[in-house]
Amino acid sequence: MKKVKHKLVWAVSTIALMVMCCPVIAFAAEEAEEYVPSMYASFWALVPPIVAIVLALITKEVYSSLFIGILMGGLFYSGFTFETTITHVFQGGIISVLSDSYNVGILVFLVILGIMVCLMNKAGGSAAFGRWASEHIKTRAGAQLATIALGVLIFIDDYFNCLTVGSVMRPVTDKHKVSRAKLSYLIDATAAPVCIIAPISSWAAAVTGFVEGEDGLSIFVRAIPYNFYALLTIVMMIGLVVMNVDYGPMKLHEDNAEKGDLYTTSDRPYANAEEDVIEGKGKVIDLVFPIIVLIIACVIGMIYTGGFFSGESFVTAFSQSDASVGLVLGSFFAFVITIIFYVARRVLKFNECMSCIPDGFKAMVPAILILTLAWTLKAMTDSLGAAEFVAGVMENAAGGLVNLLPAIIFLVGCFLAFATGTSWGTFGILIPIVVAVFAGTNENMMIMSISACMAGAVCGDHCSPISDTTIMASAGAQCNHVNHVSTQLPYAITVAAVSFVTYIISGFVQTPVVALPIGIILMLLVLYVIKKKEEQAAK
Repeated sequence: MKKVKHKLVWAVSTIALMVMCCPVIAFAAEEAEEYVPSMYASFWALVPPIVAIVLALITKEVYSSLFIGILMGGLFYSGFTFETTITHVFQGGIISVLSDSYNVGILVFLVILGIMVCLMNKAGGSAAFGRWASEHIKTRAGAQLATIALGVLIFIDDYFNCLTVGSVMRPVTDKHKVSRAKLSYLIDATAAPVCIIAPISSWAAAVTGFVEGEDGLSIFVRAIPYNFYALLTIVMMIGLVVMNVDYGPMKLHEDNAEKGDLYTTSDRPYANAEEDVIEGKGKVIDLVFPIIVLIIACVIGMIYTGGFFSGESFVTAFSQSDASVGLVLGSFFAFVITIIFYVARRVLKFNECMSCIPDGFKAMVPAILILTLAWTLKAMTDSLGAAEFVAGVMENAAGGLVNLLPAIIFLVGCFLAFATGTSWGTFGILIPIVVAVFAGTNENMMIMSISACMAGAVCGDHCSPISDTTIMASAGAQCNHVNHVSTQLPYAITVAAVSFVTYIISGFVQTPVVALPIGIILMLLVLYVIKKKEEQAAK
């Protein structure tokens, strides 16, 4: 009987202990599942990317700067514990971003384009185009204007723009002694700023996806005249070339380029690379045909992912396309067609085409490494609640100063995109807030504010050393990445300052018919004043 009692007591005690422990276990599991760091949704979430950017600009070394920023993000997330920091940096960071299908698609697209550039070089297409351009483009200004024109024409996607314009125009700008830093700027300034005002682009598709409950594409088109940063960047580029003015670090690079040094610094990517060109066989068509096929194939790939061949309209298919998958499919088929074209023309043998695969991959390794680190840094800021912090700031600011709100939104967008290196992420945070504030009350102010979101995001993305578009522009021009960032920054800040003033004006007049011409005049006046100051300093 005692044994039975003991067993009964033991059983009841065990059950009672389990019942008491269950909430604790459940709570622990829930806490592990929904872990919130102590620095979550505070200004500290933006400190790691800011530190990485400052270090990159000071040390001129991007890899270690990015990794230090990542490590700092991991420490903030873990509460300064060693094990959680390491697991979060690698498992929640590097491994996570390289497991993301969209990111992997972009890397595959990058590699295929690198291989195609290698193919065009080896076939002699790039050299032939350089010879043709030297006969038709006679001046440095002409080479730069041709680069701008090509960048504006290739508006489908910013990644595609950066690498294509770089590979096509590099021989031309080198011939006319345009520095690699200036080429990088022209490429970067015709990538995101052009894509964000092109209704048929991967960027338009991204923006329309964030405008819930509204006709996204219609709003995107109506917001174009208010996208002052993008429009004034184009004015800035043309003004710089036509007025023949350079300032800041770019002036040193351009002065050295005219003396024959295209790089200025000791780090000279690809400077000693020997292009394996088959002289006499390569023609202009060997560069033009692959580029045209690439453009057509990428457009078809993007509308395919958007359901065009399943009955959707062209515009609808583009607006809901998956840029990552579409660009991979398009570039792959363009790569295959290019090989068939070269072999059929007997410009390259099949085994020579295959030898370009590892060479093209190796050429893109620096860009792939920087992109991976930049994505990881973004993952760290996301885990620290950067989006929630900025959303809270914006919601508090939306209550008053309605006329100044577009200018404020522009500044917030600039800062957020600069710190996180992502314009699309900035759209995703700011646009839904703007729509919620103005929907059904002041549609004109809503469109203006959405445009300010886009302009600020592109501006911050344009300035940021950890932006994927900035990284791509460096890769496309084969320029040292920190050189590109440091020379471009004064130009981008100049346009941002004029854009900010223009947004203040537009907040009161609420029409682009008045605000945009004022912004263009201000932009040209600023360039004129800078030119005069540079001329006085040279005396």
